[in-house]
Amino acid sequence: MQKLLGLVRRCADDYGMIAAGDRIAVGVSGGKDSLALLVLLAHLRAFYPQPFTLRAVAVDLGLGMDYSGVEALCRRLEVPFARVETEIAAVIFDHRREKNPCSMCAKMRRGALNQAVLNLGCSKTALGHHYDDAVETFLMSLIFEGRLSCFQPVTHLDRTGVTQIRPLLYLSEKTVAHFAAREGLPVVENTCPADKHTKRQEIKELIYRLSAEYPDLKARVFGAMQRLPLPAWGPAEHGRRPLPDVTD
Repeated sequence: MQKLLGLVRRCADDYGMIAAGDRIAVGVSGGKDSLALLVLLAHLRAFYPQPFTLRAVAVDLGLGMDYSGVEALCRRLEVPFARVETEIAAVIFDHRREKNPCSMCAKMRRGALNQAVLNLGCSKTALGHHYDDAVETFLMSLIFEGRLSCFQPVTHLDRTGVTQIRPLLYLSEKTVAHFAAREGLPVVENTCPADKHTKRQEIKELIYRLSAEYPDLKARVFGAMQRLPLPAWGPAEHGRRPLPDVTD
């Protein structure tokens, strides 16, 4: 716990993610990443030098997912929980019959989350993207779109005024999975019919195969993103040095 909290704190400090008085809404999908983020931020809240408050928000896509375990976890952590009911799944799979549903779903889910965050009076949204997500997104943009791009550690949305932060960027997916299992986090079963059949899954499997021959592949890609740097990816912009290594 202490090691992971140290990495989350360092990431928040490196990119100036948290300011005093922030009201942060954690986007909780029910997956291991967002639940781990919720737990770590709830613990960080107790000693972080810039005091902040937390809310948890789950956007229910209408797939019959059970969030009762997540709600119980929030009560234990003393974090208010809100579930936003939507018909996103029906729109995408029944009405539009999207052949590539993930992009449309992501846009609609982000819209619902941003509106919920505003309704709750929060200024920031914390998302559970980790180290592997960043590497995968970068390679997806390179291979499928022919450009050097990735989401940013901190993103300010001009239209809504909400700022998105990603405090798990210094934690690998393996580390997050081990933490979620050790803590017994109530991971919600993903009932989406498109799960594991996406371009991201293709890239994940490609990285897995390449890493067998080039074990430091992910570290080199992540380091390159910080050293280029991609827009808003240089920790030096906030007076910090790039991360030398990420826990795995």
